[in-house]
Amino acid sequence: MAQIQTLALNMFEQGFLFAFLGLGVLITFRFFRFPDLTAEGSYPLGGAVAAALLVHGLDPFTATLAAALAGAAAGAITALIHTKLKINNIIAGIIVMTALYTVNLRVMDDRANTPLLTTPTVFGEVVAALNRLGLDLPDNRLTTIPIAFVLLLAASLALVWFFRTDLGLAVRATGQNEPMILSLGVDVDKTKMVGLALSNGFIALSGALVAQNHGFADIGMGIGILVAGAAAVLIGEAIFGDRTVGWWVFAAIVGIVIYQLLVAAALRVGLKANDLRFITAALLLLALAVPRLRVRILR
Repeated sequence: MAQIQTLALNMFEQGFLFAFLGLGVLITFRFFRFPDLTAEGSYPLGGAVAAALLVHGLDPFTATLAAALAGAAAGAITALIHTKLKINNIIAGIIVMTALYTVNLRVMDDRANTPLLTTPTVFGEVVAALNRLGLDLPDNRLTTIPIAFVLLLAASLALVWFFRTDLGLAVRATGQNEPMILSLGVDVDKTKMVGLALSNGFIALSGALVAQNHGFADIGMGIGILVAGAAAVLIGEAIFGDRTVGWWVFAAIVGIVIYQLLVAAALRVGLKANDLRFITAALLLLALAVPRLRVRILR
């Protein structure tokens, strides 16, 4: 029973924190039709910026916001390379991802790892603020989960609202049918920049929150993160299908949580941490194959 409880707590804690990554991947992978490899650099960038600022005494909320803005800047640079220099979108992402490896090292003072065990975090600050109101809450995963859920809910609602605005609709239309939206006089260079900046802002935000939760930022924390995010998005889509923006966002969050559950369960049954790449690849293949198999069976 204790093992099941621990597994459930870990699933929701890590799932809600990584769900911001899922929202970012959803924007480029599903809404925008842009295979953006910048994510592999912007995710650790978020952790690196937050860690560097926290170590130098900045408050966690400002540090986390700065991390998200740094990720958005990385996405905008990818968009600029793609739109202004006419570089293939995959190559543009690879260029920025490669450059961010050095940037992340410099941000962390040329160290591969920055510990955050003694620095304040967003979660600790929220708990402290609530305790000043007379509550007696512990600073552990039992409080981290609801705090992360509230942050995720706010971000999800904001994302759904954005994609219902004129600019959000233009961003989605650019991904769905660029020639059509271009013929209507929309500046597709602008919409691509907005989409990639928004996506990588969410991804960097996830990196910043995960770094604070885990107690360190690491230069290698973004390796394979795009595949993991895509697998989670596809898992959610395979279960719930694709209907509205709100439904897509909900499916991506559920997909991330399920992905974390499957990874945790795989580790529980004896698989090693080194096997996670294989597990992720298998889950991605399964998520891609299930909808196609379902169509064949229905036929």
